[in-house]
Amino acid sequence: MSMTIHVGSPRRRVDGRLKVTGAARYAGEVAAPGLLHGYVVSGTIARGRIAWIDTAAAEAVPGVVKVFTHANRPRVPAGDSGYQDMVAPPGQPFRPLFNDRILYSGQPVALVVAEDFATARYAASLVDVRVDAEPHETDLDRARETAYVPPKKRDGIAPPPEPRGKADEAFTASPVRVENEYRIASEHHNPMEPHASTVVWERDRRITVYDKIQGVNNSRDYITSVFGLSPEDVRVISPFVGGAFGIGLRPQYQLFLAVMAALDLKRSVRVELTREQMFTFGYRPGTINSVAAAANPDGKLRAIRHEAVAGTSSFEDYQEVVVNWSGLLYHCDNVALNYRIAKIDTYTPADMRAPGAPLGVFAIESAIDELSYALNIDPLELRLNNYADTDENEGKPFTSRELRAACREAADRFGWAERRPEPRSMREGRELIGWGMATGIWEALMMPHSARATLTADGKLEIGCATADIGTGTYTILTQIAADSLGLRMENVTTRLGDTSLPEAPVEGGSWTAASAGSAVYLACEKVRQTLFRHARGMDASPLANASFEHVRFRDGRIELRTASPEGVSIIDVMRAAGLDRIEEQETAAPNAETKEKFSQYTHSAVFAEVRVDEQLGVVRVTRIVDAVAAGKIINPMTARSQIIGGVVFGIGMALHEESMLDHNLGRFMNRNLAEYHVPANADVPEIEVIFVDEHDDKANPLGVKGLGEIGIVGTAAAIANAIFHATGKRVRSLPITIDKLM
Repeated sequence: MSMTIHVGSPRRRVDGRLKVTGAARYAGEVAAPGLLHGYVVSGTIARGRIAWIDTAAAEAVPGVVKVFTHANRPRVPAGDSGYQDMVAPPGQPFRPLFNDRILYSGQPVALVVAEDFATARYAASLVDVRVDAEPHETDLDRARETAYVPPKKRDGIAPPPEPRGKADEAFTASPVRVENEYRIASEHHNPMEPHASTVVWERDRRITVYDKIQGVNNSRDYITSVFGLSPEDVRVISPFVGGAFGIGLRPQYQLFLAVMAALDLKRSVRVELTREQMFTFGYRPGTINSVAAAANPDGKLRAIRHEAVAGTSSFEDYQEVVVNWSGLLYHCDNVALNYRIAKIDTYTPADMRAPGAPLGVFAIESAIDELSYALNIDPLELRLNNYADTDENEGKPFTSRELRAACREAADRFGWAERRPEPRSMREGRELIGWGMATGIWEALMMPHSARATLTADGKLEIGCATADIGTGTYTILTQIAADSLGLRMENVTTRLGDTSLPEAPVEGGSWTAASAGSAVYLACEKVRQTLFRHARGMDASPLANASFEHVRFRDGRIELRTASPEGVSIIDVMRAAGLDRIEEQETAAPNAETKEKFSQYTHSAVFAEVRVDEQLGVVRVTRIVDAVAAGKIINPMTARSQIIGGVVFGIGMALHEESMLDHNLGRFMNRNLAEYHVPANADVPEIEVIFVDEHDDKANPLGVKGLGEIGIVGTAAAIANAIFHATGKRVRSLPITIDKLM
């Protein structure tokens, strides 16, 4: 009898039917008796004070229950610590409706609560807010003059390593040099699901909160801290997230407002933000990179210098890893890296898919490409000739690194050997054709996660973990892992996620969920296996009575001897014989401290892109992308491929489309809608070929897997920009590359 193996096989999403039929309920769709609706009144200046708010006209509208402002809100903690969430950067977190200070344009200045949404929205238009504006600064070019090294490191964000060698001297003495500035515009996440919180009033300040969040425990802890509630009185649920890309890591202001109103009115309240209001909090910060790279005529790198300045808010020191990648990707003895931030009068930026990496990698991979043309060496050859076998930032070996294989496999599939090296040498009609490539890198992280496995007497298994599925396929891969562990069909496994009543998990981010939650599920199921086997050995006339655990396998709902004609017992019979209605086990998976101390863990990619540029109009079309990814064991090739494709599309947007445009006179994002904030549409996305490179990693985590949610975007924008140079001979060093920059 053949055994069905789920891990490593393509499997359709177990939550797919719920989503396509509309049965999946999101935070803004949950029904509750007597539900009130809140509508946020947004401020219009970037800096200043509220001089006066007149709410009388709004309060006179039939159906309006209350209008909250800083003047009448319930009491909340005065200090900053109560508002700190688990991924907050250093500084003073934003406190909605706290006082009359205006810190950024779009800041919530009032909340209108009414019996229905339409009434709340209309009444909000009647709230009269008078302000005293103060001078503001939202221009990073001007603010960079006062940029500084953050005095306090953000948790989990590694600062640039100490310089190695003498980068300045080596650069000056090198015969072949490039030195340029590379810019990336601010971007907003724009997930399909807007931010919403539905607070269901239970009794005696006990609430159930449905929140758009990438970590229910983060929302729960924030609520209990700010409002002085006990954890037992707050349950946060978020089983489905309609995209987040990092903007759902932190509790956003609609959560505070909804909970505040519900506790004050002792009724259920929903606050859902508009698409325009989705531009009133975190975003990928605009970043300016200065990169210098030098080499000998034979292509041996002699020096890399990478400095970056990024924007942050006036009240928090947001940080991400931007420059460190330049010390990781290549072997180079002389490297100097520096990262600074500059305060501007916007909301605090937020982690956005592979935070920091696409910014820094665009800069270094563009510079390396420029260096290849200066040296007259093939861009791929130059990279392979300076391949780093170890993490030279930390002086550690990698747990695994198959980037060289990724480069070669992607190049073969793309047909890189047929490339003509001279810019503008490939064309068809009036379209110039360009081929470019870049490499990518992202952390292969693991975070402490707990999971529970509950096997019932009918042979069904339930998995529970508080982690989120933000569309990545977490429901499916955890079901696969659990099904294989106990030899069950996937149909007999149910996975529950996104609920604070489930075993603890941190936020879902950093591409660590598969490795972390997956390992926790594996360990919990292993305990169930051990318990089952112990009972199976004790059954009357059990064929397993004298067997050791290593000599049995779980398959097709049975525990069998590993022999040519296996004897065994069914799981259901074991449960019945033992008189058990359930076996419940919980385990926690955490990174191995010794491994973390001795090794560096990363995923890697090689991205090859083809573009066609209309020579007369300057219109760029991406016509082909091949992305080879080295990410350890692939649990589900189908959902894994989708993750890489999603990341690549993000990279296309970053390269050619996405730009959050600030009007510096008003200090306000101008294109705060999906008509004017351009994202790639179907016609902009070519055939994307994904290759998963064979990579064995027995050190990163118990499963040998590495995350995939972010590596797809890293390197993509650089590959496209490099292809555009090859097509046109014009080097554009600021993203997005729009028509005006090519004409």
